[in-house]
Amino acid sequence: MGNEASDDRADGGKDGGHGRGEGGRREQAQGGRREQGHRSWWSTFRHSPYFPATVVVVIIAAGAGLFAGSYTYAFANPTPHRIPTAVVVPGTPTEKAFVVGMEKALDASLRLHVYPTHQRALEAVDQQTVFVVLRPHGRGVGMDVSSASGSSVAQVLTAAGPKVGRALGVPVLVRDVNPLQPGDPRGLAIFYISLAAVVIGFIGAIQLSVNARSLEPAERIAFTIAYALLGGFAIAAIVDWGLGAVDLPFVESWMILALTMFTSGMVFSMFNVLFGRWSLIPTWGLMVLLGNPSSGGAVSWPLLPSLLGHIGRWLPPGASVNAQHTAVYFREYQHAFPFLVLAGWSLLSCAVFWTWRHRHPGGRETPVRRPDDR
Repeated sequence: MGNEASDDRADGGKDGGHGRGEGGRREQAQGGRREQGHRSWWSTFRHSPYFPATVVVVIIAAGAGLFAGSYTYAFANPTPHRIPTAVVVPGTPTEKAFVVGMEKALDASLRLHVYPTHQRALEAVDQQTVFVVLRPHGRGVGMDVSSASGSSVAQVLTAAGPKVGRALGVPVLVRDVNPLQPGDPRGLAIFYISLAAVVIGFIGAIQLSVNARSLEPAERIAFTIAYALLGGFAIAAIVDWGLGAVDLPFVESWMILALTMFTSGMVFSMFNVLFGRWSLIPTWGLMVLLGNPSSGGAVSWPLLPSLLGHIGRWLPPGASVNAQHTAVYFREYQHAFPFLVLAGWSLLSCAVFWTWRHRHPGGRETPVRRPDDR
């Protein structure tokens, strides 16, 4: 009987424990269902895989509209706003009437710079201080345009000058004192090679972050330098030696392209440590949506909307176009400003990247040494 009582107590204990266990699981399940029922639809959606996918859809749609809008805004209807113009003294009444007529025809202002001689005025064109020279020519006006300074500006002036002359009854002689190279009749080759350096520059940085994640921060900078040098050489070699489109001062153009690619790559790397997986958005916005339309490569800055015309030269794409343009067409008058802009963006990007390198999405893990390791 003692054994039977013990068995009954054992069985009862087991059954009671089983019942309590079942009851606890039922309460947990009911509590989980109540908690899930109390969670809002937003919280559920926010923690689902559909949320980041939806964000990407919205970003791509907005990016497509902004991309089309920024380029259409800058390029679709280039309108002159202010055109730096050299005037050779003495300014005749005919020349003054011609200036007034040009401003009315262009619905823009000619920012006049007075020079004592024609030669000094042409030097101002070479220094890219002015885009056109107005001078006395017999009973009429001579208008010296410079396609190399800006083909779009030269086209606008060349079309408007003779019309204004006919309206005033004044003969106008138009000549191009700095024509474009034969392989680049529209002056777009420099814009294209600079665009290639900018876009491939940050694409290279993206590929390093995806396919070479184990690189340490210093190694990533070193490989960015490597692909910038090799990529700049490839662009210059294909455009000059391969296609013969533009006769480049090879070493200078190569270094400008390499510096552009490195700057673009480090701009992405900077945003990568600041914004993580969303770093392409600010990079694309700065370099492509804002930088390329305002660079002056496709449309010269006097024809751009005033805001773009002012900020473009301070951004990497505009600095690259300016440096390359001067190197190709005004080799003796190269300026330090575009190189300082590129160097400034490179140093800023490297400094931010290095300061926050602990957030660098990659690197190699240091193996933990155990006491018995020798």
